Amino acid sequence: MKKDLDYIEHYKNLFSEQLIKKANKIKLLAFDVDGVLTDGGLYVDHNGNESKRFYAQDGHGIKILQSIGLDTMIISGRTSKCVSKRGEELGIKRIIQGTRDKLKSFHEQDIQVDSDQVCFVGDDTVDIDLLKYVGLSIIVPNSNHILTKLEFDWITPREGGNGAIRDVCDLIYFSKIICENH
Repeated sequence: MKKDLDYIEHYKNLFSEQLIKKANKIKLLAFDVDGVLTDGGLYVDHNGNESKRFYAQDGHGIKILQSIGLDTMIISGRTSKCVSKRGEELGIKRIIQGTRDKLKSFHEQDIQVDSDQVCFVGDDTVDIDLLKYVGLSIIVPNSNHILTKLEFDWITPREGGNGAIRDVCDLIYFSKIICENH
């Protein structure tokens, strides 16, 4: 973290003081997949095999947060082998798939942090209850238009599948540095 002190002023100017305080509390980053970790496109070949495109910077951001002790979680409404594979590659231990009630599925996990220590990133109506429950609620600019009419803590600068999760990781990471050094 020490080498990143040069970025403190830059990040202090990007985020509100309230957002920095909320992000500093985070111990668990949870996120949806389709439209958040990916661009939402589903690629299906002639044999019915599905693939998804993941953005490398998102994965790097997840690894950075894990390196400072944060837990990460995937919680997706769909089930996909490639999500399991990508989650395993990234060292994500909690991979919940095929849930239409994400808040209920979240509560069914053995999570030892308070709700204000959880950040969730979503993009669709199935995410609303969990977004309203957590301490730091974030949506992406390519979210379902209904979500853009509701109030959440932050909208990432980049779209899902194109760096949105990295933006969230940077927010949390640099908020911790800012609060640690001031």
